[in-house]
Amino acid sequence: MKIAVFKNELYNDKKDIKGKKMIYVMSDLHGCYQEYKKALDLIHFSEKDLLYVLGDIIDRGDGPIQILKDMMMRSNVIPLIGNHEYMALTVLRRLCVEITEKNAQNHLKEEDLQNYRNWMINGGQTTLDEFKLLTYEEKMDILDYLEEFSLIEEVSVKNKKYVLVHGGLEPFDPDKPLDAYQLHEVIFRSVNYDQIYFQDRYLISGHRPTLVLKGEKKGKIYQINHHIAIDCGCVFGGNLGVYCLDTGEEFYVPKQ
Repeated sequence: MKIAVFKNELYNDKKDIKGKKMIYVMSDLHGCYQEYKKALDLIHFSEKDLLYVLGDIIDRGDGPIQILKDMMMRSNVIPLIGNHEYMALTVLRRLCVEITEKNAQNHLKEEDLQNYRNWMINGGQTTLDEFKLLTYEEKMDILDYLEEFSLIEEVSVKNKKYVLVHGGLEPFDPDKPLDAYQLHEVIFRSVNYDQIYFQDRYLISGHRPTLVLKGEKKGKIYQINHHIAIDCGCVFGGNLGVYCLDTGEEFYVPKQ
């Protein structure tokens, strides 16, 4: 399975953000298609804007493939890989292989079955159900699209620098180049909000819902120590949060 993000490439060099009207970030949609569409309406998202989606677009909610199909049609939406996309790719590429007499006995191994069970335990059934309804060509398009997701993005907006990841950079090392972080260190780990990682940059991440916080930031975008946490737990009854890099504005669509 050839997946570009596994090479830990940074794709920011391929993105021209100059001339974009507004640059937004959201994360952890988890199949909440209606909330995703309402969020785009709320920010008046247009072709002149740019949106980064920090992974975990799929699973749990009832419209994960609908979201992917919408994102695929938008050249100004930049997706990053999350642990749920990784789990899905690990399984779906194996399931989409044509079974022949030569491979019928040994194509699926115990590791594949364990990956499947792990994905199902973590909410993969809704994605699989939608995926099965696609034509073969549509399935291949979806998988090819997922394999193009970035691992890490760096963005500069109005003299502020941002590092975008799904989960974290753990274990963090201030002397470690961003392109040296491995996949599992970025998509499965959560950041340590008590530690300042970068003095000159802000780390924006999802993965850990802010619903676990107490007080007024519960289910809202959380900013502390140059961290900006934007997973507001939509699929769990919280909000879909959107953060504007140009203005610092926060937008919320509550779970319907």
